[in-house]
Amino acid sequence: MLEIITGEKGKGKTKVLLEQANNDVKRSVGTILYIDQNNKHIYELSNRIRFVNLQDYKIESTEMFFGFILGIISSDHDLDKIFLDNFKILSKSHSETLENVLDDLQFLSDNFGVDFVLSLSISDEEMPEKFKDMVVKSL
Repeated sequence: MLEIITGEKGKGKTKVLLEQANNDVKRSVGTILYIDQNNKHIYELSNRIRFVNLQDYKIESTEMFFGFILGIISSDHDLDKIFLDNFKILSKSHSETLENVLDDLQFLSDNFGVDFVLSLSISDEEMPEKFKDMVVKSL
């Protein structure tokens, strides 16, 4: 399952993502993972949430990003949910490739049973039509 939080830069998407991660970890019996582009929010998360700073891994392309995600999925069979803050930057995707990248993420979710919650700095009009029903919050 994909859950998407959208809105323009500075509207509070990260705050919503952090709150949801902290709430979800209280109910989850599996691993919750939060991936960000820096350590800025590490202390705002429960210590039960595994935090990954993607800058530590020198991800330079969308293909490398998905390889990284697949590596995490294959190494943790208890993985329930992955939170991705500022998804376009993390995944190295652009507006013109966003639909394909979201399709790939949906494939991973469907085939490996991992839910993804992501924030996207995007307006409602820019959101690919087939993913609009996955937007759980628009700021």
